[in-house]
Amino acid sequence: MTTMTMMTMTMLTSAHARVHANARVRDARVKTATTSSSAAASSSSAASTSRGRRAGGVAVRALRNFDYPEALLFDCDGVLCETERDGHRVTFNATFKEFGIPHEWDVELYGELLKIGGGKERMTHYFDGVPETEPWKSTTDPAARKELVKKLHLRKTEMFLELVEAGALPLREGVKRMVGEALEHGAKVAVCSTSNEKAVQGIVNTMLPEYADRMPVFAGDVVPKKKPSPDIYQLAAKTLNVNPARCVVVEDTHIGCTAAKAAGMRCVVTKRIYSEGE
Repeated sequence: MTTMTMMTMTMLTSAHARVHANARVRDARVKTATTSSSAAASSSSAASTSRGRRAGGVAVRALRNFDYPEALLFDCDGVLCETERDGHRVTFNATFKEFGIPHEWDVELYGELLKIGGGKERMTHYFDGVPETEPWKSTTDPAARKELVKKLHLRKTEMFLELVEAGALPLREGVKRMVGEALEHGAKVAVCSTSNEKAVQGIVNTMLPEYADRMPVFAGDVVPKKKPSPDIYQLAAKTLNVNPARCVVVEDTHIGCTAAKAAGMRCVVTKRIYSEGE
């Protein structure tokens, strides 16, 4: 079992025990309230306060700290599957070649570019750094550059989906089990990514078809600001109608963890090829 699976399942598999514990605490409170007489209310309140400082109070506070998650939110690339090095990077390069753009992102360079969230943003950042070469050399108008990047990204997404549908990018170990057990215990599950929405939905549909109709996708340009901004996680919490404090996020990068924490959520970080040194 992977570290990601072990850490996250610790939060998920003890759901019933915590639910029953909460129920026992509530029942005890009701029983105490019913049997207490109004004449003894003052002394009962003092005794209750005293108990709250001892084991009883500690137990209640501990339960609140470990409430069962209302939602389990996954990042996509590097979390559901290892897509970056042999998926996105490869199809970016294939797109450049098809459009006659003289650039190729090697493994090391792409690792640096991943610090920029979003494929279109990543290309724009890179081209801005080499304006004396194509495509920026002959495309100088800002609006034309934006349109070109959009066109490149659409073609790149098509190529990426072909890889996904061909089974070239397998699901990471433990992911299917985590999704299934979270849904079984009543938690909502969703995917929150900076990648193109069509690409993320393709991964979910292809690799987790039995859960796809219960795993909404929040991705791409659905929010104005991408990770490390918390926008995507805030949107997910609002749409799913869950408390951010009771959401557990599974991420693989510093910028992803930053986004989750800024949204007021708990975050489990799993290492992958490009984030091992973070």
